[in-house]
Amino acid sequence: MTIEENNVPVLSVQGLHKSFGEREILKGINVDVHKSDVVCIIGTSGSGKSTLIRCVNFLEEPTAGIIAYHGTDVKKAFKKLPLYRAKVGMVFQQFNLFNNMTVLENCMVGQIKVLGIDAKTARETALQNLNHVGMDDYMNAKPKQLSGGQKQRVAIARALALQPEVLLMDEPTSALDPEMVGEVLKVMQNLANDGLTMVVVTHEMAFAKDVASKVIFLDQGVIAEEGTPDEIFNHPKVKRTQDFLSRFNVLSRQDK
Repeated sequence: MTIEENNVPVLSVQGLHKSFGEREILKGINVDVHKSDVVCIIGTSGSGKSTLIRCVNFLEEPTAGIIAYHGTDVKKAFKKLPLYRAKVGMVFQQFNLFNNMTVLENCMVGQIKVLGIDAKTARETALQNLNHVGMDDYMNAKPKQLSGGQKQRVAIARALALQPEVLLMDEPTSALDPEMVGEVLKVMQNLANDGLTMVVVTHEMAFAKDVASKVIFLDQGVIAEEGTPDEIFNHPKVKRTQDFLSRFNVLSRQDK
């Protein structure tokens, strides 16, 4: 029986708690992510969105709970976290490119050091993924020569070069100038159309409404509401969700 037939999530967050000292940020989060899902996590600043996605990638150590990959506790299944992070890739707000490397080298280094791939194959894979995000013409450039939108597209290509099964994105457009947001959202939408499984922390409500298969509204460290984009954006049941989206809608009207 295949994983899909058995309906085991690719990624599962079970009873996740995270505290910093006496301050509890996440208070028992449960999320299942299935193959080809695009899960968008929305919520106010300080609600725990980035902490959640950083715990999923073990950039923050969960205080309690389990992160499971194909039904198995990650801490038991992977002796080395970099191998897990190759399967469950991460794209950061601030790009996190290596400034002393070219665009091409940024997309090769993880393949060579983490996956043990030879340089020739790593180069071919890197170029394929740079082409996929429209950045192959910049293969010899250094990050300091790129715009914010270009840096983020390279960061996405770098993550894709490791051939992840799931891609985590922590507010990938928040550090960009407004005119650069569209080029990154277009790449993300193309990845979703290709069937890549993604978990995206975002304040881009139009993207969540149009692209997500599931939307999670996080509030004060708990999942206040989750559902399809239609359920969350058009028929929210919880007052906190309604209030949050009402403020967003008012801002949208003011921008027009």
